[in-house]
Amino acid sequence: MGVTPSDNTFIHSNFLLETKSSIRLYHEYAKELPIIDYHNHLSPKAIAQNTVFNSITQLWLEGDHYKWRALRTLGIDEKYITGTASDQEKFVQYASAVPYMIRNPLYHWTHLELERYFGISALLTESNAIEVFQETNTLTTSKDFSTQSLLKKMKVESLCTTDDPLDTLEHHKTFADNTITMQMLPTFRPDKSILIHASGFNEYVHLLELKTEIPIKSFDDLCEALQERIDHFHTLGCRLSDHGLEYIPFREATQSEIDRIFAKRREGKELDTIESEKFQTALLLFLGKAYQKLGWVQQFHLGAMRNNNSRMFQKLGPDTGWDSIGQYPIALSLSKFLNALDLKEQLPKTILYNLNPADNEIMATLIGNFNDGSSKGKVQWGSGWWFLDQIDGMTNQINTLSNMGIISCFVGMLTDSRSFLSFPRHEYFRRLLCNLFGNDIEKGHLPNDLPWIGKIVSDICYYNAKNYFDFK
Repeated sequence: MGVTPSDNTFIHSNFLLETKSSIRLYHEYAKELPIIDYHNHLSPKAIAQNTVFNSITQLWLEGDHYKWRALRTLGIDEKYITGTASDQEKFVQYASAVPYMIRNPLYHWTHLELERYFGISALLTESNAIEVFQETNTLTTSKDFSTQSLLKKMKVESLCTTDDPLDTLEHHKTFADNTITMQMLPTFRPDKSILIHASGFNEYVHLLELKTEIPIKSFDDLCEALQERIDHFHTLGCRLSDHGLEYIPFREATQSEIDRIFAKRREGKELDTIESEKFQTALLLFLGKAYQKLGWVQQFHLGAMRNNNSRMFQKLGPDTGWDSIGQYPIALSLSKFLNALDLKEQLPKTILYNLNPADNEIMATLIGNFNDGSSKGKVQWGSGWWFLDQIDGMTNQINTLSNMGIISCFVGMLTDSRSFLSFPRHEYFRRLLCNLFGNDIEKGHLPNDLPWIGKIVSDICYYNAKNYFDFK
């Protein structure tokens, strides 16, 4: 490419690979595998319409709150982040900031993405910002950089978007009706129906009534309406749910108590914490049973403390970079919840993600309580998530799962991203995984049996996920 590379290419073929065994594991057993991205926040509309973006800024920087947080920390005005500055001005500001992101995963991801999508090996700086902007724009505005082309380039076999029960899923249907071999499947995310204490709960229930044409006068009516949406999602290939909660509560209650709590909230009255948790418990149990009947996988992303900066939240809305790691009770209530489903043999396959690394050992050991031999790795501890999808976070997750669980059952990495250029994160994970296994071979901690260790690596990177999810 036209941009002049640095003397020493940073993103080289053996990036992050420290030993001969690591290099062989990656290049022979991981590198060429397809990608199953079973959790992300990509736009189904953009995928179905095969969108071509007007600039690298719109493709790469818009919606990426990882990048936005970094820019704010470096003192860059909001005008150049989510504001009115031109695409070129925003890109130049980002480029000027990248050298100061050293040791943050964004530094690695930025250069991986420039190399893999654009063939640019030069380090991004203020001095080459305009040149990179112009060169990448020549490509991003072409059909070769449409959303579907980008996904094909990264060998994405299946991806699962994140969708509200009210979504029509029209774009999933349109895409499925095409002859494209790649799958785009919806994921059922019913958080707005679970968070009964939230200010918009009653409005949401009303919209659910309109969507399903089911009058929601009781808790059972709510369950009926959600079941109707679950069934609709299932017909369009959905095989996963997702829940983004601070923690999973567990407070048992009678049917009459739940009906009373629901009626109280529908009347516009506030609930105390115990009332909210009783409702949430009842609804999560209903949903878990519904998922199990259809063979779905339920996912729980736990521990985020969201929208901390109320001033900026009011200005920009959610998912704009004002979230952090929370500190919530996890172990006891989560165990009781899983146990309640298991007691009736109604526990679906489950993936648990923690945002607080203090909960690592809890998760690694808790999953073993509910792996009952009915399927390989039925209950999973998911990969390092959000603030933890970096070298230390992923390494700690892999090592803890290895020590306290069975790493060979692990379903591997996902992007959890809103960016169409984020798929090198799978490569990042694969390199780290191969480096860990390869280093263990060199130390004598694992046998020097590359075909067998390579199979384990391939399973974690691709085959376990392919076999775990019931994607048709």
